[in-house]
Amino acid sequence: MTESELISGTTSTGVPFVARATSTTGAPVIAAWHLLDPPRTPAAFAAALPLAGLDATVLYLGLPLSGDRMPDGGFDEIMRLAGDDAVMRLFAPILEGAVAEFPAAFAELCERFDVSPDAAVGLLGGSAGSAVAAGVLASGTSGASAAVFVSPMLQLAPNIDAMAEFFGGDAYAWHPESRRVAAEMDFVARAEEITATDAALRVIVGLDDEPAFVGPARLFAVATGADLQLMESVAHALAEEPGIEPAPQTEAAAAYDALAVEWFSEHLR
Repeated sequence: MTESELISGTTSTGVPFVARATSTTGAPVIAAWHLLDPPRTPAAFAAALPLAGLDATVLYLGLPLSGDRMPDGGFDEIMRLAGDDAVMRLFAPILEGAVAEFPAAFAELCERFDVSPDAAVGLLGGSAGSAVAAGVLASGTSGASAAVFVSPMLQLAPNIDAMAEFFGGDAYAWHPESRRVAAEMDFVARAEEITATDAALRVIVGLDDEPAFVGPARLFAVATGADLQLMESVAHALAEEPGIEPAPQTEAAAAYDALAVEWFSEHLR
């Protein structure tokens, strides 16, 4: 995908996007959400996972509190929010916010890019973006028939506990509202809702990724029957730092992209 093929903008509801449109009538449409690690913006994710060779309209959507919607103070403010209450001040606005804003943004962009009402729908997410993709799938608002989760965050709670350990602070103090959010973002526990959609699922995770990602990915695959691809010598990020602007595709990202294209080509008909 070249930069000239991409269209960037913001929906009327304030969702930043980068899109690659196709002129093929009836071609599938894919909604994609980036990582919070590199690639951490729609443009960077489009460069890392361009879905090369797939004839589809691809809508790379920006997450709240990231990219063009980074709060004043930038990364320092993000760290302050995480230190205040990582679940309620950071992950809930990002994950719940992105799921809630999806239907209106998706409908608007499908109309803008002349997507057929009967087009097959796919979902693609990386890390936190995979939690959004899974949340959208479980909500039943997408009508998706296939989804691919890369470096996925399929259970929030293990990641919150791992963050506290990584930064060397006190353990996160779970409370009823944060437990509600964690339950909403526990897609192993919500496997029945996921499988009820009949979407074809593929999970791609690097074996060098953190246990808080790899373990839930394995559990999710067992619970949902998802196709699980375990990648040797691959960690979490799928682009080099800083991961904000489009960058040359890494070898790992190219491998992930090929697996995603294979899955969507087979299941989006």
